[in-house]
Formats: sequence, structure tokens, C-alpha cells
Amino acid sequence: MNAPTVRASPAGGSEHLAATRYFDRRFNTRAVRVLPGEYFATSGDEAAVAVLGSCVAACIRDRENGIGGINHFMLPGGGEDGSFGASARYGAFAMELLINHLLKLGARRPALEAKAFGGGCVVAGLAQARVGERNAAFVRRYLAAEGIPLRSEDLLGVHPRKIVFFPASGRALVRTLARVRDDAVLRQEDDYRHRIEAAGAGGDVELFR
Repeated sequence: MNAPTVRASPAGGSEHLAATRYFDRRFNTRAVRVLPGEYFATSGDEAAVAVLGSCVAACIRDRENGIGGINHFMLPGGGEDGSFGASARYGAFAMELLINHLLKLGARRPALEAKAFGGGCVVAGLAQARVGERNAAFVRRYLAAEGIPLRSEDLLGVHPRKIVFFPASGRALVRTLARVRDDAVLRQEDDYRHRIEAAGAGGDVELFR
């Protein structure tokens, strides 16, 4: 039986998310591919895989019982003063969805810890809007405000990343992808940007090409 999974949209829609499951022969385990706007939570032993450009993924788990998960969101960033503000509502919602479901699966808030990845400067238009930089700042602030220790991070830079997270053990593997292989990542994030805009995303940063 598959472990419990929750699907919801940071843009507030009713999409079917984190539904791409497969068997990863390299790691000899069941895996789920988490696309932009998706998240995944489990009390089982699956791996979660995400490819990140300007987006950020927070990997959060209960270090005592191995319940964990990951989200994958694009966020225009909070205010320069460190406040979350209206422009952070999609990232905040993605974090709340993941944390709340981990608690429903039996995780204990005092035992939660996190790792964060992404926020690369890989798309010209998003770079001008400092989306990756604001994403990275947001996830750090959010975790600090919630009292969730950020055990490790691989944020910012100029390359996309592939993340493989194993919630049961807390192990996270990161592979930097060559710039010449960015096209699929850029198309994926551009599509996500259009979905956010179609849902009426506002905020103090305009996403553009």
C-alpha cells in the first residue's frame, strides 16, 4: 500500500499534484516527482524528487520518527524588512500545507527540522525580479519564525538543481545541472509562472520573461 500523500496547490487551486510515481532503479526505491506548485508528505520510505531553477523546495521531517515531505514553490518574496506580506502568501501556504499534513501523519512540531534548496538565478526575467534571491530569503525567515531548525541548505547560485530527498532517513542528495540542460527546467517554471498569474497572483514583484 502506498504511504499517505496529500496534494494541494499553493495558488489555491484543486489540481492533482505530486501524482507522478515511478520506481527509481538507481536508488532501488519507490519515488514521486514533485513539480512546481506541488508538495508531497509521507510516513513511508519513498523518495521525493524535484528539479529546481528559481523555485525553492523545503524538505521537512520529524527527526524522531522519519515522517517527512517536500514542497516546490515559486514565490515573489516578502518585504525587504523581513515581513512576509501579501506577496509571500503562496510560499507561506505551501509551507503550511506541508507542515500541517506532517502533523496529521503523526509528526511532532518540536522534532521538525528542515533542509532547503533552489533559488537559482537561471531565468533572465526572474533574475531581474530577484525571484530566486527572495525565495531563499523567504524560506529562511519562515523556518526561523516557526522555530524549525534549518540543518542544511543549497540556495542561490546560477545553476538549476536536482534534489532527491529520503524523508525516512533525512538524507538529501543534490546534483547541479549544466546550464546547457536548463531548457526543461525553464519551460516548467515558465508554465508555473503562467498558472500563478492566471490564478490572480499579486505582490510587489512582477514575473516576466
